[in-house]
Amino acid sequence: MRDIKQKEQIRQKEQVETELIELAELFKVFGDSTRIRILYDLMQGERNVTEITEDLEMNQSAISHQLKILKMAKLIKVRREGKTMVYSLADEHVKTIMAMGKEHIEEES
Repeated sequence: MRDIKQKEQIRQKEQVETELIELAELFKVFGDSTRIRILYDLMQGERNVTEITEDLEMNQSAISHQLKILKMAKLIKVRREGKTMVYSLADEHVKTIMAMGKEHIEEES
């Protein structure tokens, strides 16, 4: 019985470690100012690449590269509208993370 309990504790610890590693990887995605700017832009509503490019005053190649990273991190979603790809935030969690981060940096010490 003790072996089963120990194995379960080890499994739980490994699961927590895996989750912490995944969390660290997620926060790495937030470590790029261009990606933050894209997320902030998408907080205003859906955008296609051209609109994001214009809003951020950057070239399309750079924006497309960052959109791919954000999509892989499941922070944004994309849908096709005719020939155009339209991007939006994946869910309300992304807005919450952005809002909490903004609130944190605005706090006075």
